[in-house]
Amino acid sequence: MKTIEIDEELYHYIASQTQQIGESASEILRRLLLPETADVNSQTPATKVVTPADEDATTPPVVVSNTQKVFDILSKQDLQAEQSVVGRFLIILSALARAHKNKFALVAEIKGRNRLYFARKQADLLEAGSSTNPKPIPNSEFWVITNSNTTRKKMMLTEAALKLGYSQPEAEQIRDFL
Repeated sequence: MKTIEIDEELYHYIASQTQQIGESASEILRRLLLPETADVNSQTPATKVVTPADEDATTPPVVVSNTQKVFDILSKQDLQAEQSVVGRFLIILSALARAHKNKFALVAEIKGRNRLYFARKQADLLEAGSSTNPKPIPNSEFWVITNSNTTRKKMMLTEAALKLGYSQPEAEQIRDFL
């Protein structure tokens, strides 16, 4: 096995493409870069393969994806490899955004007493308070403040999970990934 160096942004992108817990970076890159070699039988439980009704051998199978949960995407290895709380926070939010593309906008409703936590534009977060240190949530169109303490970040993750339809125990499990 060979080792390569990649920048932080690329690392987060690769981590956000995880489809099952424990999936290695090599497996992710193989799936993304060499889809013709990906094993159709190694689909995640949230995915099933449907063959065309006409059974034409030249027509490839159609992959139908069901609703994903963040647990299907997050990799504990990637989270453990990330040294900073902010980095893990962004990885978790990115996974939530990826799993819930159609309703991730609901997180914008999460606000503090005097502060926005999420916004579509960096400028909105900068206007909402001093030293918010907004960062883009990878693979989404949203930004999040990152200068809050770890307890506040955990609260934000819990509220985001609840807004996206997770149960309280699942939301707490997501929070504990931080």
